[in-house]
Amino acid sequence: MNHAPEGAVFVQTNDEADNEIVAYRRSAEGALHPLGSYSTGGRGTGKPHLPSQSSVVLSRDGRWLLVTNGGSDELTLFAVEPDGLRPADRVPSGGAGPTSVAVHDDLVYVLNNGAPSIAGFRLADGKLTPIEGSTRPLSSDADPAQISFSPDGRTLVVTERGTNSISSFAVDERGYADGPATIASAGATPYGFDFTASGTVVVTEAFGGEIGKAAASSYSITGPGRLAPVSGSVGDTRSEVCWAATTKDGRYVYVTNFGDGTISSYTIGADGALELLEPVAGSTRLGEAGIRDEALTRDGSFLYAIDADAQRVHGWSVETDGRLRPVGAFEGVPETVAGLAAS
Repeated sequence: MNHAPEGAVFVQTNDEADNEIVAYRRSAEGALHPLGSYSTGGRGTGKPHLPSQSSVVLSRDGRWLLVTNGGSDELTLFAVEPDGLRPADRVPSGGAGPTSVAVHDDLVYVLNNGAPSIAGFRLADGKLTPIEGSTRPLSSDADPAQISFSPDGRTLVVTERGTNSISSFAVDERGYADGPATIASAGATPYGFDFTASGTVVVTEAFGGEIGKAAASSYSITGPGRLAPVSGSVGDTRSEVCWAATTKDGRYVYVTNFGDGTISSYTIGADGALELLEPVAGSTRLGEAGIRDEALTRDGSFLYAIDADAQRVHGWSVETDGRLRPVGAFEGVPETVAGLAAS
């Protein structure tokens, strides 16, 4: 099996008839060049976006790409090869309406939105095998937005917009999730999140889309499946914040504000505390709604984000002081585009 080449970006079309992955090759300067389109074999929702983070994720070693098919209740696995993607497996998601997926080594968990729940799988030899008895329910009105593993793989976290809470599960050596332990979110409508390498989790707070109320908060892991608040809501002065991406060194986090097409940046202290760095660190179309999913490259050099309304993928280089420098806007995605992963 070949390892992923450095320099690729993947998004899903979310097409309701034939969901596809659109792949780009990334140059050393951050420019994106079309690599190809690859059918997942499943169906998307056909809606302008998926209201979730991590519907497309890469394994840590870059060998595998996982994609949720929200319209056909399936999970697709691709092998990442130097010249593109090779379909490897497609399985039922273990529920209805999958919108987010998490992977840690050979363990995979899917967040299903139909009847809110999570379900586990093992990834081995290019195949996904359901873990019997691994399904765990969330509250019926959870309206969950994202699932992700902590860096050590011992904790699973799910944000619940509908209940303004964050649920976490302890993951045992067999891959079973115990829980959830649920805490109140520091602010309303917790949405996307990302971990630093040391385990701090930064969560965006959309506050129901209220103008100027976008914020983020941070939490520490006090033990497997246990979170404790560090920073309460720290506003970014923008609107409809959704996605979060932390830098490799854990010093900065970038959040996308759908309401006005901006990216805000925060510094992350050694203790996990947040401080607003730039309310507008970058933008796709300043003042116009549209920016959604984002992802940092594995080496932390570049940030990419989708402006679904403009049907473009935008890129920035990440400077040593956390500032963003635009590297271009790239065509080739439909208005239903959802999910973003970068290597």
